[in-house]
Amino acid sequence: LVLEDGSVWRAKSFGASGTQVGEVVFNTSLTGYQEILTDPSYAGQFVLMTNPHIGNTGVNIDDEESIKCFLAGLIIRSLSISTSNYRCTESLSDYLSKRNIMGIYDVDTRAITRRLREDGSLIGVLSTEESKTDEQLLEMSRTWDIVGVDLISSVSCKEPYEWVEKTGLEWDFNSNRRYGETFHVVAYDFGIKHNILRRLASYGCKITVVPSTWPAAETLKMKPDGVLFSNGPGDPSAVPYAVETVKEIIGKVPIFGICMGHQLLGQALGGKTYKMKFGHHGGNHPVRNLRNGSVEISAQNHNYAVDPESLPSGVEVTHVNLNDGSCAGLAFPQRKLMSLQYHPEASPGPHDSDLVFDHFVELMRKEKQSS
Repeated sequence: LVLEDGSVWRAKSFGASGTQVGEVVFNTSLTGYQEILTDPSYAGQFVLMTNPHIGNTGVNIDDEESIKCFLAGLIIRSLSISTSNYRCTESLSDYLSKRNIMGIYDVDTRAITRRLREDGSLIGVLSTEESKTDEQLLEMSRTWDIVGVDLISSVSCKEPYEWVEKTGLEWDFNSNRRYGETFHVVAYDFGIKHNILRRLASYGCKITVVPSTWPAAETLKMKPDGVLFSNGPGDPSAVPYAVETVKEIIGKVPIFGICMGHQLLGQALGGKTYKMKFGHHGGNHPVRNLRNGSVEISAQNHNYAVDPESLPSGVEVTHVNLNDGSCAGLAFPQRKLMSLQYHPEASPGPHDSDLVFDHFVELMRKEKQSS
């Protein structure tokens, strides 16, 4: 692994072979590596796991968060040589090999994490090819950039479809709060995770998933009860077409934005976004709900944030990250919208924020009654 700062990290490889470039970020989750591998928000990034021992439970088909792995590669300290779990179908190494994803282990992940924490996210090149010199790999890392690149188009679905898979009831802790009504939700796929769809389905929602480029006019023709703008990879400023779509839908129907969807809402409302030093990636980020003063431990995965000072009057900051004070949630009651910078569906992560789906359903219910 060669980083753009000139540092070279020798390691052992597993998974696929070859040469790959990407942005290196660290994730502090203790578990859930398969969900992380299949999270489309990691497109173009090498994920370094700070938890040292990875792979001991293998992988299985049930924990996939999307149809494939979109990340550039996986960096870990120790690779488990054996797997033990009743749902395991194959080892982590075999899983990555079949999906052409590179991985390295036996590298000092703590030292790399410290470097990223001090210097910020860095571009890196991972290579198993002996013909490539360190100088060549360094040049690759310094001529590639992720800022301003539209990564969403590479992870979004190409055609609309109805979500008909698992409802998520097997992970449902709030079934006693469900309404008997059915709501039609149009979900924009900027890199949507399956568990977001499962959580909505567990409320009895009928979900139509549409591509990131789906026109707002076509969405409004469907007469949905609500619209969800999903998570996704990269820079929100790189997808102005998505911002325009959000602008056209705001105020028409109840809206819920998650992660990238939150950032797009921020821009559509007139605010600005900025790139963070090393982002938030992990399942242990404390967030304060400013409305009731409660603290939630949240799952987060983003390198950009909304600048709260740039937002117009009327937009309410509802949540803040307690580690750095960054904006973690927005609401604009007059425009029927709400958003979170983090992942209430978790997978992996804590379920502290799960009831936000209840709030979205309540928003749709009130709108339906008033009309």
